[in-house]
Amino acid sequence: MLFRIRLAASLVTLSLASASFAQSPAAKPERIRGDIVSFSANTLTVHRRSGDTVTIALSDASKVSALKAIQLSDIKQGSYVGTAATPGPDGKLTAKEVLVFPDAARGTGEGHYAWDLGANSSMTNANVDTVVEGTSGRDLKLSYKGGNNVVTVPANVPVVTLAPATRADLLAGKKVFVVAAPASGGTYNAQFVVVEKDGVVPPM
Repeated sequence: MLFRIRLAASLVTLSLASASFAQSPAAKPERIRGDIVSFSANTLTVHRRSGDTVTIALSDASKVSALKAIQLSDIKQGSYVGTAATPGPDGKLTAKEVLVFPDAARGTGEGHYAWDLGANSSMTNANVDTVVEGTSGRDLKLSYKGGNNVVTVPANVPVVTLAPATRADLLAGKKVFVVAAPASGGTYNAQFVVVEKDGVVPPM
């Protein structure tokens, strides 16, 4: 029960950080993706995909989590998910990843907004109304406050849920996804860190 509470709090942090990134251009957190160079004295150094290396401070409030791979078949009617997607040639959204939220975190970060995982990518945090088997995967009909859409999830797309992790898992060479607020001198303050563990790389 304690872990579920902590997990829900972590998901709320991630979702709210994502929503604020989408809606607050004046002082928005950034999403940092890359490989850990080092972690020492609550300072995380990450070599980003973009090629630069950044320094990120972790406070007592910074959350650290990992991911666990689950099956596409684990997404059911009534699941609450977050999925990054891009439009195909026909305009239909195709998932690049799906995060299945625990019930304790249902409703957090709800909505459909721009994302930064490729050109024209978007993020939808929503309830799964229906699941339809298709020739190229599964079609999820998603509904959220103010709208709905359909996302196709190919069979090879990562489907994950969050799993326990600690700062001891922040090892050099591991891949991370970090939501962090810009600070002085080009550094960052971490809000939420998702670290590679047991071979599961953050796909968001």
